[in-house]
Amino acid sequence: MLKILGSQKSKFCDQITRRNFLQIGGLALGGMSLPQILQAENSSPQRKKHKGIIMIFLPGGPPHQDMWDIKVDAPSEIRGEFNAIQTNVPGVEIGDQFPRMAQMADKFAFIRSMVGSDGRHDAFQCLTGQRFRNQPLGGWPSLGSVLSKKYGPVDPSIPPFLGLSPKMGHMEWARAGDPGFLGLAHAPFRPNGEGMADMTLNGVTLDRLDNRKKVLSSLDQFRSKVDASGMMEGLDSFNQQAFGILTSSKLADALDLSKEDQKLRDRYGRGTKQLRADGGPKLLDDFLTARRLIEAGARCVTLAFSRWDWHGGNFKRGREDMPMLDQGVTALIEDLENRDMLDDVTVVVWGEFGRTPKINANSGRDHWPRVSTAVVAGGGMKTGQIIGSTNRLGESAEDRPVHFQEVFATLYHNLGINVETATVDDLQGRPRYLVDTNQYKVMPELV
Repeated sequence: MLKILGSQKSKFCDQITRRNFLQIGGLALGGMSLPQILQAENSSPQRKKHKGIIMIFLPGGPPHQDMWDIKVDAPSEIRGEFNAIQTNVPGVEIGDQFPRMAQMADKFAFIRSMVGSDGRHDAFQCLTGQRFRNQPLGGWPSLGSVLSKKYGPVDPSIPPFLGLSPKMGHMEWARAGDPGFLGLAHAPFRPNGEGMADMTLNGVTLDRLDNRKKVLSSLDQFRSKVDASGMMEGLDSFNQQAFGILTSSKLADALDLSKEDQKLRDRYGRGTKQLRADGGPKLLDDFLTARRLIEAGARCVTLAFSRWDWHGGNFKRGREDMPMLDQGVTALIEDLENRDMLDDVTVVVWGEFGRTPKINANSGRDHWPRVSTAVVAGGGMKTGQIIGSTNRLGESAEDRPVHFQEVFATLYHNLGINVETATVDDLQGRPRYLVDTNQYKVMPELV
């Protein structure tokens, strides 16, 4: 992380007051020099459409049978306290804690038969599509890092990959997405996170940013903190990447929700910043921030919402969190559609696994990696449908099991990447396919 301190009255060159500091993680700006960045920014035309993705991770494993796969015919110790409600799609029912989604179910595809979970309390699989074990040297890159590598930035002032998840007690839930063997140049920018190191540019304030040499000198200190681990490409471009942010107000503007209409902010809701145990807050503001970042030029934005590891009090917590998730997701989809962005931006909502069919003695559900649920929208996909099913008790996929890698193949397809042919080179120069295409293909139900 690069932290540049500033006074309360400090301003950028456009005279707009900003935050007291700006934190910069690993950014990828296509290897452009500072003059090129500034020239491109000054001469850039009006924003053009581009493909993007917003990934909403539900840390802890949300209860599939209490959300979008209600088991109305199961005994009470499995069915629980929530009921199914009709949606605006004939024959499609979802849980009664999602009335807004029910009213616009034609905009969603509900996947009820997710399989292939590692069973780990970790965002890794939802960010990469890959198994955690037997990773290549450097580790598997997340989807956002692949997009950064394949496409670079849409706008030289906006990182192609951003992660909004804040610090949590269980940091595996707070992953924004690691660059893996693609290297530091393709790591996510994390406005709310610690980034890749803890470094402060002592004595360099926002008031002194005009002195480029001093900033460069301070940036050089960062190089000594990283060894020759194959990530040097990212360090070589670090100065260029940092200046892409520091010399523009576009990122600060995108993160500034005060610029939005109050009624729209009310539609999204605010949520709460309070952390729940070792999990995350319920920041509905992040849903709006994600849209603003994509609109500004980001290709991938990841965020985490609340904590869903409910071994006790499942239905009490469900009545608190599910309506908030319902509000945030539907506001996002409406907003994207109103801005003519929905066909270009894919939204996916999921967790690392599901929950046990049987309710335990504490009115909770325990870990259940055998099957889980996901919701996808946008991206030009065929929505207004249910994909897959579980058995009567919600124990296993009965019809059309959907693997994580199938979802990722579809996400890449929506972003213009052919997984049958596209590869990225690992640290040994070996080309790696993005998914195992011998087993997993783009989902025909969605495209």
